[in-house]
Amino acid sequence: MPQWPIIKPSFKRIARFAPLIGALIGFLQSFSWLLLKYFNWPNISIALISFAISIFITGGLHIDGLMDTADGIGAGPSKRIEAMKDSRVGSIGVQSLIIILILQIAAIIKLGVFAPFAFPLAAFWGRLSQIFAIENYEYIFKKESLSFHHQSWKGISSEIRPSLITISIGIIFFLFLTKSSISNTLLLIFSISSGLITSILIPHLINKSLGGHSGDSYGASLVITETTNLLLLSIILVPN
Repeated sequence: MPQWPIIKPSFKRIARFAPLIGALIGFLQSFSWLLLKYFNWPNISIALISFAISIFITGGLHIDGLMDTADGIGAGPSKRIEAMKDSRVGSIGVQSLIIILILQIAAIIKLGVFAPFAFPLAAFWGRLSQIFAIENYEYIFKKESLSFHHQSWKGISSEIRPSLITISIGIIFFLFLTKSSISNTLLLIFSISSGLITSILIPHLINKSLGGHSGDSYGASLVITETTNLLLLSIILVPN
């Protein structure tokens, strides 16, 4: 981000706003999907561009974390830390990127008209998984330096509050505007809440594989959770 002229933010507690930032990125993906669909672009092209938009906005930071984490897990316990610190990307890291790319594109194509609804949800839960990771698991490199996020951490009950308030208001506002039937309302609530399990489970599984978390694994948790939620929503919203 460019330097702000008057306000000088320190970003010490930026993690608590990550899910909301994710939702914003998701809405930008939704807007691009609707715009390209208006001009009759094929779904495969839109899916690729949607994935590219996310990488462009974030600078590929989380994808880099995914590849480094995959390399670390693949290297085994004795060489795990060394592999994660290595600036070079290994074969397992490249494979992880290809798999994630294929899964996201497949999910977006299957979602079709529901894709604009799914993007913000998947991005929201992906970043909420980072909050669970920071709260519950040790920082791998704590002997070298304390995690930037842990330095100003005030507990998950405080850090998660902005996200819970915002998503609750969003659900109520959406239901009020659409006046959905009971079945559609239940489907909406189920679709939104389906990401909670993965946002808790995936950081847990990464922690079991690495014995903790790092900046790279926070990114991996985000990407894997986001991808998993796109797949789940494609099954829930488009069952056939």
